[in-house]
Amino acid sequence: MLSDLRAVAVHRDFRKLFTVRLVSQCGDGMFQIGLATLFFFNPANMATATSVAAAFAVLLLPFTVVGPFAGPLLDRWRRRQVLFLGNALRVVLGLVLAVLMATVGVGLPVYVLALVTLGVNRFLLSALSAGLPRVVPRDLLLIANTLTPTLGGVSAVVGAAVGFLINMVLPTGSLKDGVVLAVAALLFGAASLLALRLGPDQLGPDRRSGAAELWRDLHATVGDMVDGARYLVARRTPGMALGVMAVHRFLYGVNFIALLLISRNLLSDPADADTGLKTFGLLTAISFAGNGLAIVLTPVAHERMRPSVWIVTCLGIAALSQTLLALSPARAVIMAAAVLMGLGVQGAKIAVDTIVQRDTDDSYRGRAFSLYDVLYNAAFVAAAALAAVALPDTGWSRTTFAVLTLVYVAVALAYRGGTRRVDDLPVPVLGCERR
Repeated sequence: MLSDLRAVAVHRDFRKLFTVRLVSQCGDGMFQIGLATLFFFNPANMATATSVAAAFAVLLLPFTVVGPFAGPLLDRWRRRQVLFLGNALRVVLGLVLAVLMATVGVGLPVYVLALVTLGVNRFLLSALSAGLPRVVPRDLLLIANTLTPTLGGVSAVVGAAVGFLINMVLPTGSLKDGVVLAVAALLFGAASLLALRLGPDQLGPDRRSGAAELWRDLHATVGDMVDGARYLVARRTPGMALGVMAVHRFLYGVNFIALLLISRNLLSDPADADTGLKTFGLLTAISFAGNGLAIVLTPVAHERMRPSVWIVTCLGIAALSQTLLALSPARAVIMAAAVLMGLGVQGAKIAVDTIVQRDTDDSYRGRAFSLYDVLYNAAFVAAAALAAVALPDTGWSRTTFAVLTLVYVAVALAYRGGTRRVDDLPVPVLGCERR
């Protein structure tokens, strides 16, 4: 990775854009951990299943709704200005949120402003990606596209970790609630100023048009998404894989919210939010260890079985995690279930990515992954709605986890039956696929 980074970092304009990404995403991580702490681990905001569901809708809806439409807008707005003005807007929104949290607390204005801020963030991430081909040579674009999202994600994790530490160090009180958001706003301001080092038109686009054409393209985007969905369903294997991913993400979302509530209200004193946050951090880290195990085991599994068979295996592993949770809410059992769930979710996701990339024609691949992104986030929002109804405030329900076990088994059997009916091969849809 270091050699690849050196290869692209010799280009001055790449370094400028990459710096904007690192600082901006560091602020993203800090902002999001600030919201998570305020929504879920604030002693004044006692976490219930309903409040958690509402907070997750705020955190994920912008990525579900805004994502597909970012492209047409960024093909008309100067991307350098999007980075400059978008981050500047986030400075204002972040500071207003900080003041509200320090004075009023969580309420409707906070939810609305958080939605707007996260929606702006989705445009910024798209603008960073869209501008990349303008600052690196074509032969290095693949390397740059591989490195920048990965290292940007690392920067976001660093920002989240710093925000977490700030939250742990500051004494409990109303001022503490706004400090992390205020520091995140400072990082947004730095990213905004760093964007000015690039030329106003340097990141494109070359052509900008009026409102009529923009509306036409937004309407066309909806049509393209519908057409893409029809193609994937007709193609069978990528459509089934995306369907399994959406259901798996939905069920994982219920588990994630249960884990948060268990950490906050069952394994910790509900009045001691700091202990609940530490417990949730530990369980999340254990779940991430399961993700890491999936990264190691999935390539080994692919040498011995088809990706679809590995997906069924991962669904079985996830079902086992639900069985454990249904048996007992003991800390050790929850830890074991978290590892298994992390393995099952990440292993299946890697296999789904492989199937969608392998079995989708290049002319539809972009739309396939746009649908992937929408389904991925929408499933989590839907899971939040179900969790609000199905889970008690402690997060643990024997009946709910038993039902989730049965659903996982049913999904695994249905998916296995579907792949067998088409002999695990995609059905030709386009002329080029019939050759």
